[in-house]
Amino acid sequence: MRKLKVGIIGLGEVAQIIHLPILKSLSDRYEICALCDISPALLEWTGQHYNVKNLYTDAIELTKQDDLDAVFVLNSDEYHAECAISAAKHNKHILIEKPMTLTESDADALIRARDDSGVQVMVGYMRRYAPTFTKALEEVQSLGDLQYARIRAIIGQNRLIIDQSSVVQRFSDIPKEAMEDRSARAKRMVEEVLGDAPQMVKNSYRLLCGLNSHDLSAMRELIGMPKRVLSASHWNNGYFITATFEFEGFNATFETGVDNQLRFDAHIELFGKSKMMKLQYDTPYIKSLPITLNVTETIGEAFEESVHRANYKDAYVVEIESFYDSVTQGIAPKTTPEDYKQDLTLFKMICDALLDNY
Repeated sequence: MRKLKVGIIGLGEVAQIIHLPILKSLSDRYEICALCDISPALLEWTGQHYNVKNLYTDAIELTKQDDLDAVFVLNSDEYHAECAISAAKHNKHILIEKPMTLTESDADALIRARDDSGVQVMVGYMRRYAPTFTKALEEVQSLGDLQYARIRAIIGQNRLIIDQSSVVQRFSDIPKEAMEDRSARAKRMVEEVLGDAPQMVKNSYRLLCGLNSHDLSAMRELIGMPKRVLSASHWNNGYFITATFEFEGFNATFETGVDNQLRFDAHIELFGKSKMMKLQYDTPYIKSLPITLNVTETIGEAFEESVHRANYKDAYVVEIESFYDSVTQGIAPKTTPEDYKQDLTLFKMICDALLDNY
């Protein structure tokens, strides 16, 4: 089996808890050959821990390393486009964590770079690669005409769970100018999308791009893109949102927020006339927590209920295995940049509905 030589940009929580351990466990397919982070201390620690000699504080320099086959873009989202475009221009395949980009113009630039080089680009929507999600795609066909849908993501802050379940290396040596640059980039990118919208709307946009890109992307694959956003509201400085979507023949409600509860509730419920299903996710920061599909159905006078769990295989493992197949077999992933652009469109639709309240 061919090994892909991979470079990792960004060594924060998600890389430490998820990507690096999985890549090491898939040593028959991957070899970690380069690491990059703007924290010199974290970079040195990770290099020693994973026995990687090629260490960079400049992501662009990593993308130029000749022997790399692929780059994982896991750093702060304000830098995703710049890093991924450079990787594509240097003929590296790319797995890029969500949100792929914050603006449509950056998404289009990445698509052009991919097409010019002929590399594969996969957006890291691991929920859509989970075996139970595949089962849900099959089950939804049996529901008939949908009557209603509900998409929910109300979670406690990730660190509450991470601090109890993982050991994460964190250092305080990030250069001040890097932090200032990140803030300036974020401001500029969100203003490109929303102009001089109120700060609460901008905060909601960042929440949608971050947490909710998972939920709305999975919704789209299950039931399609809404025709329009009928209404939306937000509060708590923009970090709690509700919205109503119009589909052909039914409506859906979306609710999201982040609080200080030690729980993770992300699910999609679909209601047919006599059958319904609920796809339930738990935190991805604890490996192999089961994703379940609950199905209830009324048949004559009987009410039947069943719970499906495809297996305990972690969704991130399936995603990274799928990326390997995309690269080695030349098969485009289902979570492409073009697919991601639909999420940007939906985020903007929700924010436009929020602005109707001002």
